Parts: sequence; structure tokens; C-alpha cells
Amino acid sequence: MDFEEFQVCDRDLPDAVLSQYMQESGIAVDTETMGLLPWRDRLCLVQLCDSQDRVTVVRIARGQTEAPNLKQLMEATNIFKVFHFARFDVAMLRHHLGIQVQPIFCTKIASKLARTYAPRHGLKDVVQELEQVELDKSAQSSDWGNAASLSDKQLRYAANDVRYLISVRQKLIDMLQREDRWELAQQCFQSLPTIVSLDLLQYKDVFEH
Repeated sequence: MDFEEFQVCDRDLPDAVLSQYMQESGIAVDTETMGLLPWRDRLCLVQLCDSQDRVTVVRIARGQTEAPNLKQLMEATNIFKVFHFARFDVAMLRHHLGIQVQPIFCTKIASKLARTYAPRHGLKDVVQELEQVELDKSAQSSDWGNAASLSDKQLRYAANDVRYLISVRQKLIDMLQREDRWELAQQCFQSLPTIVSLDLLQYKDVFEH
């Protein structure tokens, strides 16, 4: 099923789309799930967008444990992956599809390090300030499990969650470099796979006294 603004596919990226994305230096990524606990709640959608604004929504089937093309893209070391709150999405991709995402850029971490003047760092707030676009989040709490019957409103919501991330990333990098926090941000991103491992093992906080 194709839409004017994005493509929807089942189970994995088509080979032709993978080929296009593999030519990019960066890909924006998001997921939609049935809840917030990877070991209980299943992964339903994976959304991707490149620098040419080509958005793909991949519907993940119940019980599905692999997506080879998606894995190839997510593990390509020459392509950065941009998430908003990467800690959650990376955990979901690893737990359900065995994908070890790398390298990672998290716009939420970057926002917290750069936008210290702002009290809110949700995607809607960051996009509204940096892109002058107000995202419609009314479909955020949705039943994403019935993949075959997702509404156009749900699919457009899912697509918009990745549409601005690559542009936001660059604006946040500019801010981080200006404030001498870019190196610290990179160190945070590099630590995310370890933090995800701790999360999946259900450690609460190993850094507590």
C-alpha cells in the first residue's frame, strides 16, 4: 500500500528501498509499540526517513523475530541513525528483531545537553522550536497492534515522527558545537548500547550508591 507522502510495507524493507537508504549518510528512525516494556509489549511499526524525505513505515508481524534488510541498514556503520529517545527504540529493535543499532544519535539527549534554557525536550517541543512545525500528537496513544487496519491518521502520525529528525539533528549539532558540548554528546550516544543492555536485563540503576 502506497501513500502520497510515504510508503507502507510488511515485515521488512523492500530491496529497492534498502538500496536507496544505503546510499544515505543518515536515516531517521522511530518505532510504535504496544507498550513500554520490551519483554512484554510487542514491536508493531518501524518508521524510517532519509535526507530526501522518503518515508517508509514497516509493519512488523506478531511473533516476527527478524527483518534482514532492516537489520543490514540499522547495523551499517557508515550510516548514522537518528532517534528521539533512542534508549527505548534501540531496546525494542534489539529485543524483538535482534538488531544491534549503530551508530546512534539521540535528539532527546542532544536537546537536554544543548537546550538547557528549555524545560521540555519532547519531540513535539523540539520540532516546534527548531523546525517551526507543530506536530499532531493526538494519535500517540493508539492501538498499534492491528497493523492491517491502521487508520490514515495513525500512519501519518507515525510518518511525521521521523520526517524532521535529520534536520533537527544538524541544528542540535550546531548548538552543541557552539556551546562546547558536542564531544560530551557523542560520548553519551556511544554509551547507549550498554545502557540498553542494562535495561533489557531489568537493572534499575547500577550507578546508585
